[in-house]
Amino acid sequence: MAKKLDKIVVVDIEATCWENTVPKDMVHDIIEVGICLLDIHTGEITDNRGILVTPERSTVSPFCTELTTITQEMLDKEAVPFKEACSILKKEYLTQSRAWASFGAYDQKQFTKQCDATGVGYPFGPSHINVKTLYALKQRLGHELGMAGALEHLDIPLEGTHHRGVDDAKNIAKILRWILNN
Repeated sequence: MAKKLDKIVVVDIEATCWENTVPKDMVHDIIEVGICLLDIHTGEITDNRGILVTPERSTVSPFCTELTTITQEMLDKEAVPFKEACSILKKEYLTQSRAWASFGAYDQKQFTKQCDATGVGYPFGPSHINVKTLYALKQRLGHELGMAGALEHLDIPLEGTHHRGVDDAKNIAKILRWILNN
């Protein structure tokens, strides 16, 4: 259970991807952790950042770069190891003590898989909020929308570059803020 109920940690990851099938000897690796804090009392969105992560079991494909704008060269220069990214989450965002949110279940599943495969401790506590499902339930849609579709449905402009974790985390926080306030 979350111990600190002051803020929700909103997370969006990007991972290595390919246009069709995953090439032999490669697996999906997290390459960016977008993160921000949503203050549940004020609705303020703060501490928005993207943590670039070195892929340890794959490389960035041209398709992945086209989708995310993240290049292998960017990662070679600026990224940190996955273990360090998880440490940043725990120490700077208190992710083991706060509820955390993502849009859908992919981020949670990918973190679990990658932590299990690499022996890195899972950086989050048990209180996860699936904003995608929560939004569909709140709006009584009968089906889930993608993040861009939910923003459009709310008439909130998509800010930044779609499929960049740093920007998508902030956009998800805006959807979650709307849910909490309506």
